[in-house]
Amino acid sequence: MKLSIKTLLAAGAVTLLAAGLSACSATPGTGAAPGAGTDDASTVSFAVDENTLVFGVVPDSVDTETNYQPLMDYIAKKTGKTVEYHESTDYAALIEASIAGKIDVASFSGFTYVTAKNNGAKITPVSSIVTEEGQEPGYFSQAIVPVGSDIKTIADMKGKKVCFVDPSSTSGYLFPSYNLLEAGIDPEKDITPVFAGKHDVSVQKVGEGKECDAGFAEDSEVEKSDKVTVIDETMVPGAPVVISDTLPADLKTQLTGILAKVSIDEIIAAGITSADSDAFRSVFFETQPVDDSYYDTVRDICTKTKATQCQG
Repeated sequence: MKLSIKTLLAAGAVTLLAAGLSACSATPGTGAAPGAGTDDASTVSFAVDENTLVFGVVPDSVDTETNYQPLMDYIAKKTGKTVEYHESTDYAALIEASIAGKIDVASFSGFTYVTAKNNGAKITPVSSIVTEEGQEPGYFSQAIVPVGSDIKTIADMKGKKVCFVDPSSTSGYLFPSYNLLEAGIDPEKDITPVFAGKHDVSVQKVGEGKECDAGFAEDSEVEKSDKVTVIDETMVPGAPVVISDTLPADLKTQLTGILAKVSIDEIIAAGITSADSDAFRSVFFETQPVDDSYYDTVRDICTKTKATQCQG
């Protein structure tokens, strides 16, 4: 299928961090190796306390906690700390939590990461999860319609009820908004937007064909349904795993080492038996290092769509 922004994505190609993020700038919050420098007692803080790491996630699907539990257990085993799962009520809530220093580690979407940074969150991306061997970070935002629909292109969505995920979702709103604009459709005026809250719910509502005539969701949720047809797709930068800049320097270094590049085999070898399951294998193969510049494509889309969520 046509990738409607592939030229733009090529300009914002993946920048992997080599040698354990050694290529990063030394300036905190701009891709710096999170362990660089020494601690200033006035700036070191935890979301809860020094024995606990709060792991924040956006509410992507009903399986979100199950998908992340083996990784959280691995972090707990390696650090000796309790890892608390925190699923935000929506994407905006995770952004607010990161700005307020209420998370220590988190899995963001690219859009929520950029928005959080623009609004003062002290976080640094260290990696992105890939689901298959040899895969690069990234996934598809897919435009979907009910099976048998007369809607064949994004341009055909004009005047229709269109399902999005969340106003701060990368693949469920930001990139779809850009593609609608490219098709001559104002996503705020020329359609009736419906926010489903989660990717799987967006797919479900489109498949039912009642609340939504068409919609958007990430490919991993779309492929689970036989009630929708994909009519277009766009590659999206992989979701970042981030750590808080306010953690102690030695802990930031340790977490970077743990999270920057770890495979499912390493997690299983560490004794995390829950990782050895079809469910976890379907969502996790390994992490690959990324830095702040990897999300410049998202910033470019923010500029082109003038999305209010991008603003600081």
